[in-house]
Amino acid sequence: MTAGRGRRHPRAQAALTAGPALVLAAHVAPAGTWLPWVRRALWPSLAGLGERGHVALTFDDGPDPGSTPYFLDALERLSVRATFFVLGEEVRRHQELARETARRGHELAVHGWDHSPPWLPAPGRDVRDLGRARAVVGRASGAAPRWYRPPYGILTGGRWAAARRCGLRPVLWTSWGRDWTADAAPAAVLAAVRRNLRGGGTVLLHDTDRTAAPGAWRATLAMLPELVGHCRAAGLSVGPLAEHGIDGHGPAPDGHR
Repeated sequence: MTAGRGRRHPRAQAALTAGPALVLAAHVAPAGTWLPWVRRALWPSLAGLGERGHVALTFDDGPDPGSTPYFLDALERLSVRATFFVLGEEVRRHQELARETARRGHELAVHGWDHSPPWLPAPGRDVRDLGRARAVVGRASGAAPRWYRPPYGILTGGRWAAARRCGLRPVLWTSWGRDWTADAAPAAVLAAVRRNLRGGGTVLLHDTDRTAAPGAWRATLAMLPELVGHCRAAGLSVGPLAEHGIDGHGPAPDGHR
């Protein structure tokens, strides 16, 4: 055996060394869409920008039998329907509540199987978990879900690919209430939402404290009438993503301000 046999060519060695870094970069880079200005500028439909005269109202992390029914009742009093991004494992635990949400005219969308953070690449797991979440949500609602919002709004390369494979469209938000903190109060949640609220926007709120400070959902519930009233006073209708016009039928991205 010669002395050089068995040694890798420098370029081959560099490729092997760079491989894991490239995989990690492909996994992490799309998560930059978590930054509001990035997605508004580059992917307005991902930000949830739709018809100028409409505001999409969305809730994450349910269903939760300790809090979600209060939101269903409040929305019924306000004559508003919304989109609920639900967790597959919670739908499995609370199937009747998920079905009741759909029966009341709300839209069920996929928030993942659980609320785990996506720090490491796991494409096989992403496809498996998103696929079973889609299936359980579809059974509860009686219709195939259309939308996907990843936990924490972190849309990694693996989760983006999994959504595509499962026939789901990722949608994040343009305005949120920061309603998960221990000091959440109705006025503060409303002020946070209104800071970036515009016609055509998508609002992110939570109907549970599953991943928030205990009882934080009560502030969100209390401010809902004022939020809806504010939108209506501005001539904006409030409803689910299904009525928001982001399937290619809404205005051009440069029409938003």
